[in-house]
Amino acid sequence: MAAESQSPVVIIGAGPAGLTAAFESVKRNLSPVLIEKSGKVGGIARTEFYRGYRFDIGGHRFYTHFENIQRTWEEVLARDFLEVPRISRIYYKKRFYHYPLNFFNAISNLGVWEGLMILASYVRAKLQPHEQEENFEQWVTNRFGWRLYETFFKTYTEKVWGISCREIQADWAAQRIKGLNLKSVLRDAILGESRQKVKALVRQFHYPVEGPGMMWESMQKQVERRGGRVLLNSEAVRIRHAANAVDALYVRNCEKEFNLAGSSFISSIPLDELVFLLDPPPPEHVLDAARNLAYRALILVGLIVNKPDLFPDNWIYVHSSDVMVGRVQNFKNWSSAMVPDLSRTSLGMEYFCSEGDGIWNLPDAELISIAKKEIEMLGLSRASAVEDGVVYRQPKAYPVYNNGYRRHVQTIREYLATFVNLQTIGRNGLHRYNNQDHSMLTAAMAVGNLAGEKNDLWSVNTEPSYYE
Repeated sequence: MAAESQSPVVIIGAGPAGLTAAFESVKRNLSPVLIEKSGKVGGIARTEFYRGYRFDIGGHRFYTHFENIQRTWEEVLARDFLEVPRISRIYYKKRFYHYPLNFFNAISNLGVWEGLMILASYVRAKLQPHEQEENFEQWVTNRFGWRLYETFFKTYTEKVWGISCREIQADWAAQRIKGLNLKSVLRDAILGESRQKVKALVRQFHYPVEGPGMMWESMQKQVERRGGRVLLNSEAVRIRHAANAVDALYVRNCEKEFNLAGSSFISSIPLDELVFLLDPPPPEHVLDAARNLAYRALILVGLIVNKPDLFPDNWIYVHSSDVMVGRVQNFKNWSSAMVPDLSRTSLGMEYFCSEGDGIWNLPDAELISIAKKEIEMLGLSRASAVEDGVVYRQPKAYPVYNNGYRRHVQTIREYLATFVNLQTIGRNGLHRYNNQDHSMLTAAMAVGNLAGEKNDLWSVNTEPSYYE
């Protein structure tokens, strides 16, 4: 096995967090080495390219209230950073509902009687709330009432996570939709006066001209231009440590195996993968905690439709249980540069699943066939207008907040804290459903720690922020 020279900073995983760590490192003249097991940077925020069409894996709006993150985005892309109005709707019982909520649209679709029943259910929840908020169902019901929870939260959430809302911990709701309740939504929808208060409702966002991958590919080039190295198709296979410090990362790529010695190590890969790479292995209770962490995968079926315009939304949330698709993206409505031919439209049909399950193992041709049928069932396009399709699979897209996850993460966190030169960052590195800006912030803070700062990476995303 070949040995590499000592590097000040070794970073594992070239998603938004890992790339930001490398970017912040070169600014401090630290000459980082960043390894990525795939052939493309960006992780779930990458942009795939097929027949001239660009497909955003996962759908990534760029919005933040952290000024340093906004400055980084603008520094990296400059003029290629668009400002895009948010247009999104919910599909439920063969009707489309504006999201964020439009009071008159909702009443028109639901009917006055159902609207009154939702209000009565909300009042009942306020008078007799769940005393404990341990799971998603209890948390949402306390803020919206049972009837609205069942209408607009339950079906979609269980489609995304593949488990009952009673098995999803309240942490996820508190993190993703904090500051939002029926009263604030109605005030915003009717009076338009609470835009700053309803932090979950984002009205516009930034977006790279050629998709989010453009941001991360540009950042990769800047890292390399400033003396950092980004090694693609290079997978971490072992992390050697002794005396509470990591001393080498063993890497395999298509050409050879080598090791990277370093003084500081930063990981953005999933916590369970990190634990199993450690050599010598952690104690059994730590390994057991890693085995019990759960993840949700994502399949994006890209469809090319022979129609110039289909619907105005950036994406549509599909709450119907009649179809398997969870969200539908319309990439041209994010940026016209996402399609090479404006007489056609490219769609992203998102299917939430688990690695190895029935959906994950379906052949690409069958997934494309299902997506074509479902786009017609939703009334968005005739299946016959779809002239081509492509499939992208993303493992470990979302860390799951199931029963016991908090305990397992804490066990791993306490063990990793014994290492003096290893930090974990990003969504998977912290097993926290962060947005891009929070993942980037953890990376910047981790690099700050190398310079003597005392940043607590685990405290990121516990403050009010802007979400979906």
